Amino acid sequence: MIHVHEISKSYGSIRALHGVSFDIQPGEIVGLLGPNGAGKSTAIKIITGFLHPDDGMVAIDGQNVVTELHEAQAKIGYLSENTPLYPELSVQAYLTMIAELRDIPSSDFISLLSDAVYGAGLQDYLTRPIASLSKGLRQRVGLAQAILHRPQFLILDEPTVGLDPTQIVEIRALIKSLADESTILFSSHILSEVEAICDRVIIIINGEVKADQSLRELSMSNDATLVLEKDVGEAEQALAALQGIQQVQPIRSADDYPAYRIVSSADITPSIFGIARDRNWPLRELRRDTVTLETFFNQLATSA
Repeated sequence: MIHVHEISKSYGSIRALHGVSFDIQPGEIVGLLGPNGAGKSTAIKIITGFLHPDDGMVAIDGQNVVTELHEAQAKIGYLSENTPLYPELSVQAYLTMIAELRDIPSSDFISLLSDAVYGAGLQDYLTRPIASLSKGLRQRVGLAQAILHRPQFLILDEPTVGLDPTQIVEIRALIKSLADESTILFSSHILSEVEAICDRVIIIINGEVKADQSLRELSMSNDATLVLEKDVGEAEQALAALQGIQQVQPIRSADDYPAYRIVSSADITPSIFGIARDRNWPLRELRRDTVTLETFFNQLATSA
């Protein structure tokens, strides 16, 4: 669906992007992450055709965004961080204006408007002026304009910023439902939202892709934690002798039991359980550690 190949962009002496490449498959929800100034906004502007790259290319469903701009943009729905809404217009009048700008045929307008309105949960607000709506409802109006033409590719830039917890849950559920018909690129600084919504993350730091990984794979760590009811003198040495073990670090658990953090090149928990059982260690807990997106992101950002 989306093919980004070796795109680079500089503003004078400032290099915003350098050799950025990635692909997004149909139906995926992909998070685009990076610290401020990393190049995310530049990448989005290039993908949507608002900015030309110095080098490289972007294709939307096989169509080059530079040489086939109109055709490619017709397949994109875009919710920017600050969607330009017209507060004096009603929701219906605003969406009608968007339909005209999108050149949606009058024969398709009613069905497309209905789908967008019900998809965004705006059916009870059509006649309300946009100025009278809450921020959460205005975000829904922004989403409705982005999906009005049934785009194959949806770009959402900070769609939950400034929303209260209830509104965030509502928008999150709406975005997930949109993935049934659209491929979604989701940009946000709120890492918990990315974890809750996305299948995969692409992390850009200093204008380069530093990670492109599924969240399922990211959360799986080979490291493990073993907690015992009491000290076992042989435990550290016996654990270190297991195949694949890289490091054994004695620690104390949160409730002050003797514990070990075990760094391994593969999932070693079956072997740890086996040795604890065979040697009758007083096992309290054995778990495979997980890596949060926040931890992973911070490790990349601080090492860049």
